[in-house]
Amino acid sequence: MTTVRNPQYTRQNPRSIAIVVLVVLLLLFSGKTIILLGDWLWFQEVGFVTVFNTILTGQMQTAGLFGAAFFFIFFGNLFLAVRLSAADVNLDIHADVINIPVPGPGDALVKRIVLIASLILALFASVQGAAQWESMLLFLNTVPFGVKDPLFDRDIGFYVFQLPFLQYLQGWAVSVLMFTTAATGAVYLLRRSVIFIRPRFFRFSPTARAHILALVAVLFLLAAAGFWLDLYELLYVKRGVVFGAGYTDATTQQWVLVVLAGLSVVVAAVFAVVAYRWNWRLPVFALLVFALLVVLGRSVYPAFVQKFKVVPNEVVLEKPYLEKNIRFTRIAYGLQDIEDRVFAAEEALTIKDIRQNDPTIKNIRLWDYAPLLQTYGQLQEIRTYYKFLTVNNDRYMINGEYRQTMISPRELSYAALPSRTWVNEHMTYTHGYGAVMGPVNRISREGLPEFFIKDIPPVSSGSLKITRPEIYYGNTNNDYVFVRAKRPEFDYPVGDKNVYSRYEGTGGVPLSFWRKILFALRFHSLTILLSDDITSDSRIMFYRTIKERVSRVVPFAKLDGEPYLVVSPQGRLIWFVDAYTTTDRFPYSEPVPKLGNYIRNTLKIIVDAYDGSIRVYVSDEKDPILKSYARIFPGVYKPLKEMDEGLRSHIRYPPGLLRIQARMYQTYHMQDAQVFYNKEDLWTIPRSTIRGSEQEMDPYYTIMKLPDGKKEEFILMLPFTPVKKDNMSAWMAARCDMPDYGKILVYNFPKQRLVYGPRQIEARINQDPVISQQLSLWNQRGSQVISGSMLAIPIEKSIIYVQPLYLAAEKGQLPELRRVVVAFGNAIAMEETLEQSLQRVFGAEAVKEAVAAASVPTKETLAGSADVRQISEALAHYRKAQEYLRSGNWSGFGEELRKMEAILSAAEKQARTGKR
Repeated sequence: MTTVRNPQYTRQNPRSIAIVVLVVLLLLFSGKTIILLGDWLWFQEVGFVTVFNTILTGQMQTAGLFGAAFFFIFFGNLFLAVRLSAADVNLDIHADVINIPVPGPGDALVKRIVLIASLILALFASVQGAAQWESMLLFLNTVPFGVKDPLFDRDIGFYVFQLPFLQYLQGWAVSVLMFTTAATGAVYLLRRSVIFIRPRFFRFSPTARAHILALVAVLFLLAAAGFWLDLYELLYVKRGVVFGAGYTDATTQQWVLVVLAGLSVVVAAVFAVVAYRWNWRLPVFALLVFALLVVLGRSVYPAFVQKFKVVPNEVVLEKPYLEKNIRFTRIAYGLQDIEDRVFAAEEALTIKDIRQNDPTIKNIRLWDYAPLLQTYGQLQEIRTYYKFLTVNNDRYMINGEYRQTMISPRELSYAALPSRTWVNEHMTYTHGYGAVMGPVNRISREGLPEFFIKDIPPVSSGSLKITRPEIYYGNTNNDYVFVRAKRPEFDYPVGDKNVYSRYEGTGGVPLSFWRKILFALRFHSLTILLSDDITSDSRIMFYRTIKERVSRVVPFAKLDGEPYLVVSPQGRLIWFVDAYTTTDRFPYSEPVPKLGNYIRNTLKIIVDAYDGSIRVYVSDEKDPILKSYARIFPGVYKPLKEMDEGLRSHIRYPPGLLRIQARMYQTYHMQDAQVFYNKEDLWTIPRSTIRGSEQEMDPYYTIMKLPDGKKEEFILMLPFTPVKKDNMSAWMAARCDMPDYGKILVYNFPKQRLVYGPRQIEARINQDPVISQQLSLWNQRGSQVISGSMLAIPIEKSIIYVQPLYLAAEKGQLPELRRVVVAFGNAIAMEETLEQSLQRVFGAEAVKEAVAAASVPTKETLAGSADVRQISEALAHYRKAQEYLRSGNWSGFGEELRKMEAILSAAEKQARTGKR
């Protein structure tokens, strides 16, 4: 039977398919094109168009590279299969051949199908390959670390920048070649160069066999390259007690992988030979030997050595590898730069020491984050659509004093708007307003926080003022807003009325008719296009959350958990963000889940809350990873010294980084391999009961004078306790002030002396009959006692503990600071203020004597021995001393006591001599 073909159908069908495919692709990529154009305008707005261009160019280059490579491999082999199959002589057909009734397609049609399929698949390969732009650019911009791995003697830069891309290339090539081999076989099958003989057997033509076996040979050559790259992966395995190549991997896997790589080359040669001289026994034998060596060499043999040789002698055999693990982990996390010191932990603290450390006492944080946010919300949100979402620690010079503060921005909550219309959300309610700031330890008589800055518009009680309170960019915002529109923007409420304003900054993308169309398509909003309020003078603000904004400028960096707000010397609100460079390719370094095994705080990024401008500053110029990115994005990152000095004074050590370093240091402070193996001095971060639940202590900021320090400074600290014990073993401090920023100190306690830890102090608080009775009484009267963070505060060579206690009604949301617990040694006190608790703990003798000496003299006791003027002067000094005591001014308190003592001494002398 003759099959009649329609020449017109055959000629037009591929063209129709191509048109349909093109239309589908345009529909698929049109949305991405619109987003891309909008992003280009955004990068122009913030001044980082270099980042956009570099990323786009890199994506296009990698897309072109992988797309072209795929097309060359796939189309080349399939086109060759079509050409070779056309010259095949028909195979001998016996009676048991399964006949294919439909004749094979013609050469022209097959070639068109192959071409179109190759182009489509190459397009998808290019899209997938575009994601490797970063790996390729890092590969091309390798920077040496200056440190070599201990197993292969290669610079670590090879493992961080080059090895990942090489591994991807090898895996990609294997996948593409396997897919190409299968597709090539399918072409030969369709072209009758492969026919089935009985259900389980088939027969190749010589050309088909040669082609397919040649592809298999290339696959084994790629497998040889894979085994060679696997050699370097030994530096990241975890077998036994060592992260990285231990005894088993160093002594068994190195030579096994080399043998497997060589054997892969031999198997490739076998397949290349039998492609022309067919002998099925030889490739089958080679494959069996290869598979057997893979199973035995990669699984059975190392497991046997680990179990029967290493485990019984682990400490001896693994010692040199443990030393490598310790050394490289300490380098990867910056632990090698930590300075160890001895802390005496004496119990000889006196009232004189308290007076001399008055700035430290003044800056002990009594307000926890959660209770303070609730209190701020009740006192300062003003309207329901304002929210305090975060509160942060910082330090400022307030009226000439170095003070630790808590600051929280008043942001706009779109979910709480009185009417959630499109106009309200995108044109009227566009920004939050101002911030509240207060000292960390000052409270009112009602147990509420005091304020340095409060209210709307911001009212300042000190030298610090906010001149630009609008917050267009913050931690929570809707997708986009329009400013400089015809409709005025809500600024802030005043009584029953509202104050409106017009944006005066440079933030946002300027609009035109065509840009209105673009953003209407991007945000799927016809209202944008139809609105008469949006003019050519208007601007659109999007990417308004701080982390979202920053992540587009530094796409390679990991951002710290939470941005923090700073009031600049000019009165503007500025967001600070810490960014890290990380990798999981640092040899022999213990990894941290979801992070990797190397970290550096390399970038300090500031974002203006009003205009959204971004500045990126380098805080670690030595980091090789950042150096590589600086080559990729030239001119983007500025030296830290170029930051405004007033802002630079607010740089702080990120708590996220110290938490990671502390967790690593609790094990890796042990540098002796024997001690490390036995975990003889393993530390842990203490746990404390906070707001009713036990949790690991977080690093906390405080202002204090370090032991042997010359003045008070802002530090981030965290204590340690021995594992499975509650006494303190050490405390870690990261310095935040210039020029010592970034230096980490660890103060070790004497091992022969017991120093109470946080949980032990908590237990003593709960066991104190007076305190426990008071707390039980409060909890039974419709109130709830909320325990604040337990803070260990080093003073001189001693440690005192401070814990605030808050009282809140069960149905209320206004926690009040009602008591402060102070513990030192065996003494413990709970009073209404920190000063009173300190007076009780340290005033058992010294303060008691001072107060006794400062007792108000009566006219009867001084009659005939002192005149009224002396009595009045002594009383005035006494009253002033009490005022200083209530405000926490210990130096002023001591000075007034000395003046009063001088007057009383003079009066006593007059009384004894009888002189007036």
